[in-house]
Amino acid sequence: MLKQILIKLPRKLQKSDLLDSSGSDSGNHTSNSGNGVQCTNIGNSISSRLSVVKRVSSAVFPASIMVGVEAVEPYLSFTDVSILQKQSLFISKLNLCCEVSDFSDPDKTSAEQDLKHQTLIELVDFVSTGSAKFNEPAIAAMCKMCAVNLFRVFPPKYRSNSISGEVEDEEPMFDPSWSNLQLVYDLLLGFITYSSLDAKVAKKYVDHSFISRLLDLFDSEDPRERDCLKTILHRIYGKLMVHRPFVRKAVSNIIYRFVFETERHNGIAELLEIFGSIISGFAVPLKEEHKMFLWKALIPLHKPKLVGVYHQQLTFCVVQFIDKDPKLADSVIKGLLKYWPVTNSQKELMFISELEEVLEMTSMAEFLKIMVPLFRRIAFCLNSSHYQVAERTHLLWNNEHILNLVTHNRQVIFPLIFPALERNSENHWNQAVLNLTQSIKKMLCEMDEELVLACRQKMEEENSQSSEATEKRKLIWERLETAANVIPPAACPDLYVITIKRFRGTGFQAYVSATP
Repeated sequence: MLKQILIKLPRKLQKSDLLDSSGSDSGNHTSNSGNGVQCTNIGNSISSRLSVVKRVSSAVFPASIMVGVEAVEPYLSFTDVSILQKQSLFISKLNLCCEVSDFSDPDKTSAEQDLKHQTLIELVDFVSTGSAKFNEPAIAAMCKMCAVNLFRVFPPKYRSNSISGEVEDEEPMFDPSWSNLQLVYDLLLGFITYSSLDAKVAKKYVDHSFISRLLDLFDSEDPRERDCLKTILHRIYGKLMVHRPFVRKAVSNIIYRFVFETERHNGIAELLEIFGSIISGFAVPLKEEHKMFLWKALIPLHKPKLVGVYHQQLTFCVVQFIDKDPKLADSVIKGLLKYWPVTNSQKELMFISELEEVLEMTSMAEFLKIMVPLFRRIAFCLNSSHYQVAERTHLLWNNEHILNLVTHNRQVIFPLIFPALERNSENHWNQAVLNLTQSIKKMLCEMDEELVLACRQKMEEENSQSSEATEKRKLIWERLETAANVIPPAACPDLYVITIKRFRGTGFQAYVSATP
């Protein structure tokens, strides 16, 4: 009786039977994983060529996502499998490329490296044709492959910190594994820009940790890698909008560390280039967070010695902010004056060029707030012994907008710059600067001749007072020297008490009195 009952029970299929039945099924049989992911089965055309079907595993991403995903042999070509199997083959090839190759020895080329390189080429072509379907298992496999191949620690920087001008003369260093890295970056870019990519699923794998490690790669010394990263990060910012605040905060932290700690980073120019387009998309009125990025990150970027490497991108970002909110011109010019170089002439030339671009977008109301300290600095630049700095400063007067601002505020500005022009006329060594100085003086006379004469008279009075103060100071020191020679201090230490006081801000007055 018990035996008859057991015979009637359905027999449990063995694993080999299950696989054989799935291979012989002519319909579109599907199986669901724990997360509801649809997977394709193996067709009759190549069932005899496969001896084993293996499960995809993951050491980086959740293994539960990969449950039920059957992968065919990764050595097959996409043209040798059916349409139903191409997705499984795509994932298998992604997992095959998770093996990291060693390119430290240029003479060493193994069969595994060649196989991986050829597989990456096939994957790039497959994605570019639009045949890939980025469901959750494919997204997980793609992110894992990119993480394994791209995320790495760069070797210590043994380069010297010596700076020639503002840009280091050393040749860029190129990564020996770039042939494979470029293909991985092309795959990642194709994945991010894929038209049918589900951003809600992708953001689970391209998460904050993934983006942080991607940002770390901007310190690569290979300019080709930084250029790829620039494009990819910009696409991530546009595609995965939920990560935008994190990207802005992470980039701010990189800039803070560069400005206030290390002053060494290879990717500041690329990061600023990305932010140039991001800033142009900010909504008006600007959020306080965006203004803080200008005040706390962009303006302090004028401080490092290597500002010449990224100054063009930095100027573009600053101008974009002023274009969004003209009231920010005041704080930008104050920041430039705060970090204005004193001994670095090449850096000073860059500051003058940026200042001209900012002043072109400055309104009259904002100009009134900063014109006094600004033109005090311009007066110093007019007198610069470096002829390029002096010449570039004189050329500011050729800008119509700046000239209009000066004309409307000449009562304040002329007294600040006229003494500098007079000193140039008398003392400057460069003929080109002398010619420019004469042109500006003629321009000022045409604007307001009476004011120019008043400035000249005031300057002569100040020079006269300064000469008198110099003569008095000279006489005082002569009296002190005479008194010191008559009675040596060592013989009578308490005989004289010398009191030195400030004398009208121009010198010192000394009183010599005898003690009883």
